[in-house]
Amino acid sequence: MKKYLALLALSVSFSSVASAQQDPKAGKILDQMSAKYKAMKAFKATFTQTLENDAAKVKENLSGDITVSGPKFRLKMSGQEVINNGQTMWTYMKSENEVNVSDYEPDEQEVLPSQIYTLYKKGYKYSYAGEAKEGGEVVDVIELSPEDRSNPMYKVRLKIGRNDKAVKSWQMYKKNGNRYTYRISKFVPNAPVDATTFNFDKTKYKGVKVIDLR
Repeated sequence: MKKYLALLALSVSFSSVASAQQDPKAGKILDQMSAKYKAMKAFKATFTQTLENDAAKVKENLSGDITVSGPKFRLKMSGQEVINNGQTMWTYMKSENEVNVSDYEPDEQEVLPSQIYTLYKKGYKYSYAGEAKEGGEVVDVIELSPEDRSNPMYKVRLKIGRNDKAVKSWQMYKKNGNRYTYRISKFVPNAPVDATTFNFDKTKYKGVKVIDLR
C-alpha cells in the first residue's frame, strides 16, 4: 500500500535540529522558499523522477504530477494514484483496478510528497553549496544531511531559483547507491481545488475493487 513512497524514495527519519549548527545563508534561502509555497492555497506540479545506481548500471525514468494543499495531496505516478485528505488515504492501482483505503497515520519515518518544502525544518543540518544553472536560470544549491546516522538517506540536494525562490529540482542520495533526481517541468501556483480533489470517488472508476483496511 505504500509502494508510492518507495517509488518516490521519500523514506527518511527525523531527529531534532540544533539551530546553532545551521548555515544562516542556507537557512534564509530555505525560509524564503518555504514561505513561497505556504502562501499558496494549493499548487500542482508535473515532474520527472530519475533513479540512478552507477554500480548496478541502473537508470530509470518515471513521470508524474501532484496537487498539494497543506497536508493534503493527490499524486499520480506510474499507474498509481494516491489521495490523502489528511484523515483517509486511498491508494489506487490501475493495473488491478483496485483501491486500498486506510486511515492516514503520519509516520515519522516517512516524508510525504507534500513535505519537500518543509523537510529542512526538522532533523536535518543544512548548508549552502554554491550556485549553479538549471534550465538557463541561476539557482542556489542547498545540501541537507540527516542528523540521525541510521537514516538510509545520507544527503538531499535542493536547487532553488535565485530570483523566484522556487524549487527547480532536488536529489536524494541513499546509502545503497541509489540516487533519485526530481525535476519540475511544469508548475501551477494556486491551482484550483474543490471538495473532490482530495477524496476518492469510486463512481469515476468503473468496476473498481475497494479493499477497506480501516
